[in-house]
Amino acid sequence: MIKNQYYKYLFTLILAAESIYILPYVLARVFRPTFLDVFNLSNLELGTLFSTYGSVAFLSYIFGGVLADKFSPRKLLSYSLIFTSLGGIFMMSYPSYFSLQLLYAYWGFTTVFLFWAPMIKATSIIGGLKKQGKTFSFLDAGRGIVASSIGIIGVLIFSLAVVGDISDSTIQEKQDAFRYVIGASSSIVFITGVIVYIFLDIEIKDIAKIGDFKDMKKLIKSKSVILIGLIILTAYMGYKITDIYSLYASEIMLFDEIEAARIGAYQQYLRPLACISIAFFADKSGNINVIIVGFIIMLIGAILFASGIVVAGLNSLFILSLVIVAVGTYIIRGLYFSILRDGGIPVALSGTAIGIVSIIGYTPDIFATPLYGYFLDTYEGIKGHQLVYLTLALSSLIGIYVSFQFKKINNLW
Repeated sequence: MIKNQYYKYLFTLILAAESIYILPYVLARVFRPTFLDVFNLSNLELGTLFSTYGSVAFLSYIFGGVLADKFSPRKLLSYSLIFTSLGGIFMMSYPSYFSLQLLYAYWGFTTVFLFWAPMIKATSIIGGLKKQGKTFSFLDAGRGIVASSIGIIGVLIFSLAVVGDISDSTIQEKQDAFRYVIGASSSIVFITGVIVYIFLDIEIKDIAKIGDFKDMKKLIKSKSVILIGLIILTAYMGYKITDIYSLYASEIMLFDEIEAARIGAYQQYLRPLACISIAFFADKSGNINVIIVGFIIMLIGAILFASGIVVAGLNSLFILSLVIVAVGTYIIRGLYFSILRDGGIPVALSGTAIGIVSIIGYTPDIFATPLYGYFLDTYEGIKGHQLVYLTLALSSLIGIYVSFQFKKINNLW
């Protein structure tokens, strides 16, 4: 693949890979306190919405993986983005909780079945044999830039649209202001779908082979596939905590809603910094070795938060602890799909393998957010947050163990 093509495809995939999640995830992550207010939700109810999304996504991963081995990613990804953007129009009406559950179920289908495995497989293809770590790191770095930029734009739109001081605004005034954020986000997702259709011209001939359901049995028995799934699962527990950084800033550090939203947006910039820093040496140092380092960093940050020492007035310690957790999380996230080839998984079956790995790895979409929401609603103040980060510390330890097992069975010492 020539250099110009590589960067054209990579930029298009970056834009698509983050835009698809603006509506179901990024808005709630950046605007957590505001999101709860305008939709009249508790933390547990929001967690249940994410669980509904995750339950539908669970089945979509495996069947979408097989689909990725049969069709070119251009149409799959563009249609997925356009269908997802339509959900944002419905979201602007502030529907009932039951309707929100249906909406998140719909997004669980549109953002995964047609999108996830084709996107990961396309990234693996353009990375070739020698640039898996670099390509996936650049992908996640770019996604971080897109997410943080969209978050900051959203905060700007919200701050301009809200009437007077945010602390004095009524729920109706917040809803009116947030409707502009949802509308702008939906427009971005739709336009991205059009861009993907025009520029992501990877054809079937560039994709080695057509997969089939019979390949699942072979892949399910693969120890490497199972271990990669567990590595993603334990790392994703950390990524789910990025949903509540702004809530910690609001409830524990006593920031106002706009300041808390800025924390949620600015922390996304740590994602490209972490990923770019590892992009140039991960392939040489061994992607799995860098993943282990990421788990260790994440563990240190989790212990700081779980200890209960990060409280109001200690803003520098809060930022430091947040940076440590986020950097560890983003290092792992930028690399975990790059080890597919280290595990001996052929490119021809990578779509199906991604589906199986994702079913294991993204199960926190089903249970983590309700669990975190239960902790936060049941144990008021800092105790609920401590339990969340204690869970993360345990996940980090498991991740370290599983990563060493992956090294062992694939002779990556």
